[in-house]
Amino acid sequence: MISPRWDLQPCDDPASERLAAVLGIAPIVARLLCQRGLGDPETAQRFLNPSLDHLHDPLLLADMRVAVDRIMAAIERKERIAIHGDYDVDGITSTVILRRALEMLGADVVHFIPERLKDGYGLQPVAIERLHADGVALVVSVDCGIRGAEAARRARELGVDLIITDHHEPDAELPPALAVINPKRRDCSYPDKYLAGVGVALKLVQALCRRADRDGWMPGFIKVAAIGTLADVVPLVGENRVIAKLGLDLLTRGPHKIGLRSLLDISGLTGKTIDSYHISFLLAPRVNAAGRMSTPDIATRLLLAADEAMAEEVRQLAMTLDGENLKRQEEEADILAAAKKIVQTDPDIGARSVLVVAGDGWHRGVIGIVASKLVDAFHRPAIVLSVEDGVAHGSCRSISKFDMLGALERCAHLLMRFGGHRQAAGLALEASRIKELRLAVNAVADETLGPDDLMPRLRIDGDLTFRGITGDVAYGVAALAPFGAGNPRPVFAARRVEIIDGPRKLKERHLKMALKQDGRIFRAIAWRAAERHDYLTEHKAALDVAFSLEQNQYNGETFVELTLADLRQSEV
Repeated sequence: MISPRWDLQPCDDPASERLAAVLGIAPIVARLLCQRGLGDPETAQRFLNPSLDHLHDPLLLADMRVAVDRIMAAIERKERIAIHGDYDVDGITSTVILRRALEMLGADVVHFIPERLKDGYGLQPVAIERLHADGVALVVSVDCGIRGAEAARRARELGVDLIITDHHEPDAELPPALAVINPKRRDCSYPDKYLAGVGVALKLVQALCRRADRDGWMPGFIKVAAIGTLADVVPLVGENRVIAKLGLDLLTRGPHKIGLRSLLDISGLTGKTIDSYHISFLLAPRVNAAGRMSTPDIATRLLLAADEAMAEEVRQLAMTLDGENLKRQEEEADILAAAKKIVQTDPDIGARSVLVVAGDGWHRGVIGIVASKLVDAFHRPAIVLSVEDGVAHGSCRSISKFDMLGALERCAHLLMRFGGHRQAAGLALEASRIKELRLAVNAVADETLGPDDLMPRLRIDGDLTFRGITGDVAYGVAALAPFGAGNPRPVFAARRVEIIDGPRKLKERHLKMALKQDGRIFRAIAWRAAERHDYLTEHKAALDVAFSLEQNQYNGETFVELTLADLRQSEV
């Protein structure tokens, strides 16, 4: 295991001190805000206390007015509207909020979500043909379609109006649709460019609610949008923070319709204060499992369920999701083990800057998660390919210093199709060209990445002694949540700390211990660190520790525990 390099983040100390004084907050919290570019008191206050009125005017999005006019006309004329979604959490939650909003406005609405293995990715001409045959006059895509020029042309030929809402990177030319709503459009001056797909769908819902004078409906949509936003790993700043923070509060408080209630229950979240961890690791994987392992419509139907009389059907849907998630975990573990073995035993693959691994028949529903775990394990960009019938379908994940989508654009001559973001993408190519892809993508990486870029790094926000960990500090740090991309969980360093109890192995994977510094003691846990047991036992008298603060409750009392990101022997 390579120990990460600790990178202490710089801070403008005078600005931090001024912010602490103006807002009356702990200096360490002011430091965190300044490091995140929130040194202005008004900006910091908005960040700490987001509200619905912080959402931008949805009509600032290019083509939004055209889209709202067409949808309202379709409702009035009783034309059939179809929502075309996507099979991940972002796409499913987008479909759910837009369908529910249109139903509440009196629309004749259906939805279609492609199945990963049967229908492929994105907006396809065949789906437009199917919806046209079902009497659909207007199709609204969510979380897909920005590269669906062929589907847009087919819609035009058939006389079907198409509205595209998406957040993925557009091509140089937009699809020829009636409206294309995407903050990343080059001609769109919308102030928030990094919405998730469900965030863009929420802006459409917001515009429709405003047109119908139904702004009071928004909180119900925001809590579902928070699930998709947190699952899609977009930067949790600006509108994404408003959606995530308010949505988590609403998810915690309730009440909920029966479908969402059942999903929270099967995820073990009933009665809990729900945070970003719960969404990312307990709830979202269950929603995702439907699209990964079978049909995404299971999760969609569950989240749309609102009738209390559906209790038995809803319970079965929730249990099916849970079962699919268990199957997903088993498939993922098997493929990850096989992929790691390839990296560790084949120097043509493991010695490269970008890991490109392939396997026959690997389940395409889980290769994206496997790619993420390879990045975590080896701190290199990873492309994981599943080979079937002469075609390799791939999922790509990257590190911050490497633009994966840009690299794929330079390898486009090898690919049948591709799309995505800087950090995550998908592709397909002929299986016979995998070796060429490995050489080509690594040629790009060799131009842009140095050895230093491939070293794991641990962001340290600042030094914090155990005496400095007060209730006010813990509360102030918690106020910065939800944490994720763009707003990382703060990590602090404490020097010359002693392990006074432990380390003890937990489930043979984790380590529990009690730490002492300058007379103060805190309980701590190091996840997935069992292999370091002997090292920590040997150096337990004097360690430097990198940690996050966690507030836990027991018997009605709140206490602070430490989650350890790294430990290393103190320098003399």
